[in-house]
Amino acid sequence: MTAPRPRGAVAAGHPETAEAGAWALREGGNATDAAVAAIATSMAVESPLTGLGAGGYMLVFEPGAEPALLDFFVAAPGLGDRERRSELNPIDVDFGGTVQVFNIGAASCGVPGTPAGLVEANRRWGSMPLETLLRPAIGHARNGVHVNRQQAYLLEILGPILTHEPEGMALYAPGDSPLTEGDRFVFAELAEALELLAAEGADPYYRGDVAGRICDWVGQRGGQLAPEDLAAYEPVARDPVRIRFMGSEILTNPPPSSGGLLIALVLALLERLERADLPALVAAMEEAQEARSIEFVQGLSEPGFADRFLEPHRVAEAERRCRDVVRPGGRRAAPGDALGSTTHITAVDGEGRCASVTCSNGTGSGLLVPGTGVHVNNMLGEQDLNPFGFHEHEPTRRLPSMMSPTVVLRNGELEAGMGSAGSNRIRDAVAQAIVRIVVDGMEAADAVAAPRIHYEEGRVHAEPGLDDDALYAVAERGYELVRWSSQNLFFGGVNAVVRDAASGTLSGAGDPRRGGAVALA
Repeated sequence: MTAPRPRGAVAAGHPETAEAGAWALREGGNATDAAVAAIATSMAVESPLTGLGAGGYMLVFEPGAEPALLDFFVAAPGLGDRERRSELNPIDVDFGGTVQVFNIGAASCGVPGTPAGLVEANRRWGSMPLETLLRPAIGHARNGVHVNRQQAYLLEILGPILTHEPEGMALYAPGDSPLTEGDRFVFAELAEALELLAAEGADPYYRGDVAGRICDWVGQRGGQLAPEDLAAYEPVARDPVRIRFMGSEILTNPPPSSGGLLIALVLALLERLERADLPALVAAMEEAQEARSIEFVQGLSEPGFADRFLEPHRVAEAERRCRDVVRPGGRRAAPGDALGSTTHITAVDGEGRCASVTCSNGTGSGLLVPGTGVHVNNMLGEQDLNPFGFHEHEPTRRLPSMMSPTVVLRNGELEAGMGSAGSNRIRDAVAQAIVRIVVDGMEAADAVAAPRIHYEEGRVHAEPGLDDDALYAVAERGYELVRWSSQNLFFGGVNAVVRDAASGTLSGAGDPRRGGAVALA
């Protein structure tokens, strides 16, 4: 007897997040329904990474329809008459041998997009009521969920931010005792907030009472976020960036985001080089980093910038530089980056629809607004989103994120959906997962678990398991080689679903580097 075709698969950063999406599929929902249920649940079980004060992007592919990228990322404030009266508050976070500075406080708070994004995604592509899709998240928030090992690690390293204010202390260190693995985390105010979202939609968060509380709380502490900023916010549907790669078509995040364009450049260079080995990957990654100039960041908001950036003659010039780089020579330096408190969800249903969505709260601003369930993002203080200076973006402009939800098509049908956490490493992580799937023919688990490299500041960071001869060849070309002793969340968190076009068989994988999981429907 032939086994029935699966209803779908969901890959996410936490088992309960993935299971909420799979539940929606079992209830008859489609890929977007699954993604919405999973996003909401991630707020309850992965709260250091995302929430109602965050923002994100959802790339939706449906057979026979034009794909679309729903941009609900964080926007710059400044429409009101509020002057910024506080400065960014730098906090040292110790990752075990590496200390990084994160900027938090009221001056770091941008306009959140997640409430509006959930409602708009459900309106555009959903087949189930939003109220139904939010039920698993509401239950987890109200009843609590046990802190697993990965979440305990995040709570530990982000503790100085999460517990910086009394409201965070009460939530993440009740009784002055920080939550650890096995403890039950309860977020009752989030449950109430999601019930409000289910009943009234996003309006209370942008024009109603909740919006007023958020702006008052941030404004009283010197932030610029004003009622006018929230009232003007809207999700935007955009055409994804498209590029051919080794017989497949790659769809990814367009401007004004930055990550999708840089992934497209890496893949275009590998296509022209006709190779995807380590030296070629490093050269393409370096070229992508160098392309991220101040002119690039400023150009992201210009109409037609993606087409100009990927014009054949520009890619050909970059290819010539890559061919020089794969021979011994000097290295170029690139800016550093941060951990990236982000989570990704890929949902695929049995009809070959895919919703690939990445959300982020930055590291959070430390400001949890009482009575709202909202931990406001710190995107105005994230170095990776502001590489050439803080508070330089015009009001309403989306910040140029590296987040890159991506879909891979073969002959017009879904081949894979994926995305990653990991700040500046997102583009390298996603590009390598695409190579593993498209070039090497790997299923999701192998593609996600395969050892990765990352280029940064003239250094090539390498996970264990890569070919020694290939690494030696990279070192010979003048790069400093940094060999890691084990896989690490530094290299991103790719959550992917791969689909066999002939049979419809699905294979999914949550990245083991970040405690990811997959659930089948």
